[in-house]
Amino acid sequence: MASTCLRVSQGLIPSFRGIVRRKYLSANSVGAVRNVSTSADEKAAPPPPELSENERKLSSEIESLSKDVETFKEKISDLDDKYKRSLADTENMRKRLTKQIEDAKLFGIQGFCKDLLTVSDILQKATECVPAEELKTNSPLKNLYEGLTMTEAELQKVFKRHGLVPVSPLGEKFNPNHHEALFEQPVEGKEPGTVIAVTKIGYKLHERIVRPAMVGVAK
Repeated sequence: MASTCLRVSQGLIPSFRGIVRRKYLSANSVGAVRNVSTSADEKAAPPPPELSENERKLSSEIESLSKDVETFKEKISDLDDKYKRSLADTENMRKRLTKQIEDAKLFGIQGFCKDLLTVSDILQKATECVPAEELKTNSPLKNLYEGLTMTEAELQKVFKRHGLVPVSPLGEKFNPNHHEALFEQPVEGKEPGTVIAVTKIGYKLHERIVRPAMVGVAK
């Protein structure tokens, strides 16, 4: 039995080797055919067609137009920037002019106010110089005094109506922007820099100092 199996197996091995050999050759033949076909196809690919004269001109014009478009885009961007800057400058100028017009309305009478302050100072000095005892016995002097007092009071009303207000900083801290120091002296109980005397009242027109107050300051 064993000898019979051995003979059968020896007869099958050559047949199996032949089958494997044929399959291997067949696979290699197919690959070779495919490679030859691919190489033939590549060699047989036609070259790209040449452009005609009109097509070349059209291509050149398209390229030129593309460059022109980029140039115009840059110019438009530059002009847009200049336009926006011009608008901003115009708006700033409009605001400045509006502010100047408003200031002119508010402070256009500044010079006139300064001249009237001199008149107000004279009236104040005149009323301060009248002795109180003389007013009791001298009727004409009393009438003159009352007239001067009424004139001074009416003048102060006019000042207030137009935004001109007095500045009397007694007891306040000295402010070089609002006050003018005439003298300094040590005063017990007063901090250095405190206004201890006002020799002439100052005035401001709509928060702008027209005349600084003449003051004495503690040191």
